[in-house]
Amino acid sequence: MTQDLFSSLKNYASKLSNGEKSPAEVAAALNVWLKESGDSIKEKIESEVEQSVSKMGFAKKSDLSDLLKRIELLERKIGASPTKAKAKTVKKKVVKKNAKRTAK
Repeated sequence: MTQDLFSSLKNYASKLSNGEKSPAEVAAALNVWLKESGDSIKEKIESEVEQSVSKMGFAKKSDLSDLLKRIELLERKIGASPTKAKAKTVKKKVVKKNAKRTAK
């Protein structure tokens, strides 16, 4: 990535000094390059974090929400009264249990 930056800067400096590009064009091109590079780095970081979290056994909040919805649906089907307080307690216990596992 460092090489890409230096080669891009060298290329733009050359075009600027040869009069092929104006300073505004160079600045605009560099801004686009920086945004694309930032987006690429962000995607790589998100991917690495997701892989690490998955390997550690953590569940995503969306996964827990989906499970809670399924539990509530099943409870309604069998005639049990769904209690949100119970679901929240279970959710907290799962999070605390996973936190204890990772602390060991």
